[in-house]
Amino acid sequence: MNNSLVTFLPFIVLIGAMFLMTRSAKKKQQAAAQMRDHMTPGTGVRTIGGMYATVKEVNDDTVLLELAPGVHAVFAKNAIGAVLEDAEYNRIVHGTETPVVPDDASSLTLDKGDEAPKLDLGKKDGAADGTEADETKDAKDTKGDGETGAK
Repeated sequence: MNNSLVTFLPFIVLIGAMFLMTRSAKKKQQAAAQMRDHMTPGTGVRTIGGMYATVKEVNDDTVLLELAPGVHAVFAKNAIGAVLEDAEYNRIVHGTETPVVPDDASSLTLDKGDEAPKLDLGKKDGAADGTEADETKDAKDTKGDGETGAK
């Protein structure tokens, strides 16, 4: 009896873990569906592809989004990844957050006094100016046919 319990214990634990994972996934799906049901025209959203837009019209399975002023697109309802608060949407879309890309290229160029950074191309010291390559070439040229280099 005790031996059969030890045999079936891993299977019981596995079934229990699968039940909990399925239950968790089902709760996430229900929360996402509820979030999509609360979309109303004028709400800011982010699609699962990362595009920010404003909801113009909500249908049964689709949503009409305004991507830019006068630019509309129809998306599947389940393509909406998040419904955003007005403050968060305005912060992201209207640019009150710090820009990732500089406005001009001045920070990308070197000043006249700056030295360009050296790039490591994986070459050994001296290989860049050709000295090491010439030394090995000279060593090969001094050997005759059939010589092994040992004298």
